[in-house]
Amino acid sequence: MALSESKTKKPLDTVVKFALAVFVGSFALIWGGMYLSRPDRSIPPYTVGAQSSHLVVTDVPRGTTDEEVESLVKRFRKVGRETHDFARMKIYPTTPGDPGGPYRQIVIYVFDDHGWTDPEVLAKYLAGNTEVIKDFERSMRGYYRLLDQEEEGGIGPLSKNGQVTSKTRILFKGRVTDPLPVEAEPIERGISISPL
Repeated sequence: MALSESKTKKPLDTVVKFALAVFVGSFALIWGGMYLSRPDRSIPPYTVGAQSSHLVVTDVPRGTTDEEVESLVKRFRKVGRETHDFARMKIYPTTPGDPGGPYRQIVIYVFDDHGWTDPEVLAKYLAGNTEVIKDFERSMRGYYRLLDQEEEGGIGPLSKNGQVTSKTRILFKGRVTDPLPVEAEPIERGISISPL
């Protein structure tokens, strides 16, 4: 009888229960934080390489498809239409102190080569270096332009003086107050809880 009494399980001590709860709770908090802060997979990953006044150059990874660039340009459009606040898109104010807002004018170029987003290259482009301008525009994968209430976005280089080249495909052009066509909403790839 003494042998069977020694084999009965003793209840866990309060300190052990507390330690186990902290251990399990820590993993739950880590998992929850990772889940809530995961990247938005409905657009390709991008970085802002350089910015000069209202001109912003961004780059996406090499091999990014035109459809993925299109989804990024359409996301810029969504932000321009809904909030006019590109801070959540990692862009500094382009018209600080302007009564029309900190992002009243913005032009975003998308590249898939980090070299074109270097601040020195952007400075040469803005200075009018003809060699840089030619290669800069040829390497452009997409663009988004918002000038007060007028917006335009496309795949390829930005049209100059209203002239569209064969390398440019305009995705949208008009006023931000124009109704969106039904097909303009991007197809979500995976679950996203991003506020944008």
